[in-house]
Amino acid sequence: MIAFNKPMDVLSQFTDDGNWPGLKRYLDMPGMYPAGRLDRDSEGLLLLTNDGILQARLTDPKSHTPKTYFVLVEGTPTEAALEALRLGVTLKDGPTRPARVEQVAEPGWLWPRDPPVRFRASIPEAWLKLTITEGRNRQVRRMCAHVGLPVLRLIRWSVGPHTVEGLRPGGWKALQP
Repeated sequence: MIAFNKPMDVLSQFTDDGNWPGLKRYLDMPGMYPAGRLDRDSEGLLLLTNDGILQARLTDPKSHTPKTYFVLVEGTPTEAALEALRLGVTLKDGPTRPARVEQVAEPGWLWPRDPPVRFRASIPEAWLKLTITEGRNRQVRRMCAHVGLPVLRLIRWSVGPHTVEGLRPGGWKALQP
């Protein structure tokens, strides 16, 4: 199994799509496949494996594999908004499971984003640490928007016990599954 720190504007597939680069620009590992996805505009931990059973276990919502994200949101989180995320919110595709969420300081390990997040002095922003046990399409972004906190930057820190710690964007390391 491989831990890869997916940079911003890279696809979670090996082939380029004509607009955005794929993983092959960073990893030449035939037979390896992403266990889950990260959207093009998201960063952080992407696990790759050649074990179909492990891939299914990591991505199946029934496995309840925790995925932790650091999320820069626009606005000031209220306790009501955080509590709504903790209880689970109802999106167009149904209710989400409860999330663990807390407001945190900007992570000290954070790398610069390319391109940088647009800064607007008149609009506050805050960091959240949010853990979910599902993995729906753009789920964290949709959950945060649902409670009035649009996402400016989204970084997956961990999947299960595996983290992106120590990996620069585009870097990878071998893991024990």
